[in-house]
Formats: sequence, C-alpha cells, structure tokens
Amino acid sequence: MLIQLLDILRIVLVGIAFYVGYSIGFDTTYNPVAQLHFMIPVVIVAIAGISGLEGLIFGKKTARAKGYETGSNYQKQSSFALLSYAAGALLVYFSNWGIYAELTILFVFFFFFTLSAINHGIDAIRHKNYKWQNINRPFILLLMLAGFLYPVWMFLSN
Repeated sequence: MLIQLLDILRIVLVGIAFYVGYSIGFDTTYNPVAQLHFMIPVVIVAIAGISGLEGLIFGKKTARAKGYETGSNYQKQSSFALLSYAAGALLVYFSNWGIYAELTILFVFFFFFTLSAINHGIDAIRHKNYKWQNINRPFILLLMLAGFLYPVWMFLSN
C-alpha cells in the first residue's frame, strides 16, 4: 500500500509541476525559461528523489511491487544514482546556474529515464511482468516528454 501511495505522490507532484509551470510560463507573455526553471527541479526531485529514497528505505517492498528480485546491490546503486539526479537538480536550481545547467540535468535525467523505460518495457514483454509499477514507466516517460517538449523547443528555437 505504501509503495502505491509513493507512486501516486510522484504522479500528483509531477502533475502539479506541469500545471504550475505552464501557469508561470503563460502568465502574461510566454516565458519558457520561467516555466522550465520551476518544472525541472520539481519533476526531477519528485521522481528521482522519491524513487531514490523509496529504493533505499523500502527496497524489498519496492522490488516485490515491480516484480524484481530483492536484496540486489544494483537496487541500492540505482537508488544512489536517482538521489544524485535530485541533488544535482537542487544544486543547479539553488545556485542559480541558469537554464542551460537546468536543461543539462533534465536531459541527463531523461536519458536515464528513457533507458529505464526501455528496460521496464522489455521486462514486461520478455518475462510477462505486467505489474503496474513495471509497465507504467514507458507511458509516464512519454507523457513527461510531451509536457516538456513545448517549453524546451520554444527556448532552444529562440
């Protein structure tokens, strides 16, 4: 039950980040930098930060919920990597290193998340592991990419 609540929390926080981010971006004139400046750290911390803590604190429950083996050192290592993304996003945000640093963190996070989505998708097909926590990754990735596409495109095309 707790693992499902953490999944819901991640999804709700990302939804709030998109809603508030788009509200900020379209306040008076369109400002993709303001939009991305808000959305990037919130989305990365919501997903990577919560997932990293979840993997470290509730590792066995998380692995079982996804249909994976428990007690793997790789799970701990993956949790550390996720926490690194969250810490990096916060460092860039609070240090005010600018939109290019923020986009760098976002692109690295999306690269990891894309490889993770492929891994989860292959696992679902190959091992018929159709647990919600396993099959949702590719779909959530596509939704996040769609939500970030416009502001990233608008910033990079100017």
